[in-house]
Amino acid sequence: MIRYIRHDDINFEKWDSCIDRAVNGIFYAYSWYLDMCAVEWDALVEDDYVSVMPLPWRKKAGIRYCFQPFFIQQLGLFSTRSISEESCIRFLEAIPADIMFGEFTLNTFNGLPEGYPSVSGRGVTYELDLITPYDRIRGNYSANIRRNINKAVKKGVFTVSTGRPEDIIQAFRQNRGRRNIPFGDNDYRVLKHIIYAGIHRGMVSLRCAYSGTNDFCAGIVFFKSHGKSVLLFSGATPLARENGAMSMLIDDYIRENSGSETVLDFEGSSDPNLARFYRGFGSIECVFLHIRINRMPFWAKPFLSSYLKIRKHLS
Repeated sequence: MIRYIRHDDINFEKWDSCIDRAVNGIFYAYSWYLDMCAVEWDALVEDDYVSVMPLPWRKKAGIRYCFQPFFIQQLGLFSTRSISEESCIRFLEAIPADIMFGEFTLNTFNGLPEGYPSVSGRGVTYELDLITPYDRIRGNYSANIRRNINKAVKKGVFTVSTGRPEDIIQAFRQNRGRRNIPFGDNDYRVLKHIIYAGIHRGMVSLRCAYSGTNDFCAGIVFFKSHGKSVLLFSGATPLARENGAMSMLIDDYIRENSGSETVLDFEGSSDPNLARFYRGFGSIECVFLHIRINRMPFWAKPFLSSYLKIRKHLS
């Protein structure tokens, strides 16, 4: 039986145990991570936490709606059992009626029948299996990635497996973050806390690149759980575009972790240039579904239009 449970009534020990053991578990769904990214979230729980679905929500103008928090690419149904299309449908249909609107993602293990009415689109992430020896992985790099790595070597770029989250965040804010990305000061504070919480739990590794004159060029935050290492966040200065630092960072991470039972998840992007960059390392596309539930009355259309306009910048 699927129950709707308010946040304060969730058994978080059982919740996190479910995510630990789930066939599709990932750090996004841990209770502590959700607590940091979503101001409010409730849950759908099947039986004794055999399967769970988090429901981050907000309220505006008296309307309660589900949304996809920043810094969480995929949510949806997580289960210690095999996941079928029917089980996904049962959970979606169990979302309570007082949630008038919902726009969120499922995860790559959640499938739905072709033409299912709540599917509003498809997201793409890029994954690279690192169990293969490094030389074979590198053999699948694109010519452009190889050129960038060679450029970085010639320009004296070097990488370290330590760094300050603040430097990476600041590089993003001063460059890509200025281009219509609606992160506010509080969002960046949340991101910093997420990274430090992951470091404290031994789940985060940082990698930073510096020029031959010791100037910070770029940095990446890798978040690892359940045999997957997710490129959660990165920041780069204009210098990195000139010296190939980001390509060297990822290549070094691949080399150090090749031969291990790890999947590198680039987290994907709707930016065609970023998508091309990720594919350049030999990664493959993995699809996850976007869900939209609309039970809104006609008078709430202005709210809906405003919300969708804001979220469009993040797609």
